[in-house]
Amino acid sequence: MTTRKIDFQDTHAFSSFFLDYIQQKDSLKKFYHHFPLKENFIHQIKEKSAFPQAKRSILVEELVKQYGDLKITESVKENIQSLKDQKTFTITTGHQLNIFTGPLYFIYKIITVINACKELKAAHPDYHFVPVYWMASEDHDYEEIKYFRLYGKKYIWETNQQGAVGRFHTKEFKGLLDEIPGELSLFKEAYSQGKNLADAVLRYVNTLFGDEGLIIIDADNRTFKKSFSTVIKDDLFIHSAKKLVDQTTQELQALGYHTQVNAREINLFYLADGLRSRLEKTEVVGFQVVDTDIKFTDKEIERMISEEPEKFSPNVILRPLYQEMILPNLAYCGGPAELVYWLQLKEVFEKFQTPFPVLLPRSFALIIDSPSLKKFEKTRLEIKDLFEEKNYLFNHWITKNSHHQLSLGKELESIQSTLNQIKVRAAKIDSTLTKFVGAETQRTINGLEKIEKKMLRAEKRHHADKLKQIEAVKDALFPNGNLQERTDNFLNFYQSDPSFIQKIEKELDPFDFRFNVLSYD
Repeated sequence: MTTRKIDFQDTHAFSSFFLDYIQQKDSLKKFYHHFPLKENFIHQIKEKSAFPQAKRSILVEELVKQYGDLKITESVKENIQSLKDQKTFTITTGHQLNIFTGPLYFIYKIITVINACKELKAAHPDYHFVPVYWMASEDHDYEEIKYFRLYGKKYIWETNQQGAVGRFHTKEFKGLLDEIPGELSLFKEAYSQGKNLADAVLRYVNTLFGDEGLIIIDADNRTFKKSFSTVIKDDLFIHSAKKLVDQTTQELQALGYHTQVNAREINLFYLADGLRSRLEKTEVVGFQVVDTDIKFTDKEIERMISEEPEKFSPNVILRPLYQEMILPNLAYCGGPAELVYWLQLKEVFEKFQTPFPVLLPRSFALIIDSPSLKKFEKTRLEIKDLFEEKNYLFNHWITKNSHHQLSLGKELESIQSTLNQIKVRAAKIDSTLTKFVGAETQRTINGLEKIEKKMLRAEKRHHADKLKQIEAVKDALFPNGNLQERTDNFLNFYQSDPSFIQKIEKELDPFDFRFNVLSYD
């Protein structure tokens, strides 16, 4: 593969909030701790070294249980056991349980944490770094995970199940598997053998990345939740998170940033089979599970915190803190929307005396297959041109390649100058002529702009075949006008190239914060 790099701002695909973070803008520095440079990790290591040995032991014990009798590589076994060592730390990414892995960027997230661990080991050889995938098994947004796109077609998993998606059974996958073309043994095995969706995802992600020692964790777990009980109680009765997040949100908004999330008074869901619904404080009873008849008194909720902590599920505000309290983690790897909402949370971490992790952007990529590359090379465009909106792209190509002078800019400037002189002379004769001359000037300018547009349209007709070629490349690489990585599934490449993941793994540098364009030679 050949790799070319593009600055994020040249893709027109990222918010100013994210770009300002990448560029280490001074106004944002108070909202994070250490910027993701390899040399900064030694500071994070020192701070996270206080992670309790007891928590390390619990983590290893629960991971061994979660993997059960699943066949795992020596790398995974060693990485799990290494977590008992005070010199072992994790680099974590999280993602929803999208069917068949969902969009390509899921693969890029995993590769980023794997490659980051390798780079950090080279930079800090006295320590060991373990890549972790945190499954969002408690998420209840079925609509977000139920489909994926392969070879231009959308495939949907239809089910009536409700609640945390990780607990969904996968019996209904058989019909969907029969619809999908190509080699699917990896997924057929996972969805048929997994006891639920979380287990199925653990199985196929382990198959894809087990050789790299990736550890997969399901935090829908009673033991893990028990270690989070202090935060659960605070959120239910004191509401510290809302106060702190609201304050940070106001500060960010005052700087002109559009914030991603809003804290609630209670940032916990009630979790049971078939149900994940918000908890609210009531004036009469104590606590109510929204959209149900389930209610708890203060004493009942306190008993539940102590005896059944697994029934509480953190929302987007508290999930990051939950993660950092059960893992010896140094960095969280996420996409642009994720990282900017983490910038709202630093004060919450400080409140609960938990080191705020390094926020590492995931790798971003566009894959150009051989047929598309050949078509692209015939267009005589630059790679970054492909990220432009279609009409601009066509106009840019015509302007660059036409043998005719299509712009009337110089003529417009000359005529406007002449008409302004006439306007001055007319005003000296009769001031009421100023408005009339101004109107005629604008009419003339409008007429010339119409001529310019007609000339451009005529030239486009002369190059219709070339523009169709450009459009075909644009549509292939930006399906439905979106970034490929946010739309297409990795099977688009993996089915014809089983070494696809290994190839892009070699190309993606986790500490090079630019957009990667990878093309097959």
